Amino acid sequence: MSIDSAESLYREYLGILNGRRWDRLAAVVHDELTHNDRTMTRAEFVDLLREDLAAIPDLHYDVHRLLVQGDRLAVRLWFDCTPVRPFRGVDTRGQRVGFAEHAFYELAGGRIRTVESVVDVDAVRRQVRPT
Repeated sequence: MSIDSAESLYREYLGILNGRRWDRLAAVVHDELTHNDRTMTRAEFVDLLREDLAAIPDLHYDVHRLLVQGDRLAVRLWFDCTPVRPFRGVDTRGQRVGFAEHAFYELAGGRIRTVESVVDVDAVRRQVRPT
């Protein structure tokens, strides 16, 4: 897959996530994938995404850096959002927070097969003011 094709596919994926168009994920994500060393179905992956959205309804995936090497992508995503309930064990008490996610993707056959992701939860904790 060319660099331009891989980048286009990834940006389409983020458009689907930002648009909450789960029915379109099949075009860019395999039926079975690996997320942080756990094999799951695409439906289970959508459930993970929905959990984050339940905690952060205004979640928007914003690319800050994207590197593409063949069928591998590395990305730094930025989120500026307001969790309405605890997110990854941190109760922000409705405060607006900003944090990064660093993720690595592997494509196979023109779709995402592997996702490895680390969310900077410590950044969220540092921003939460004591009550």
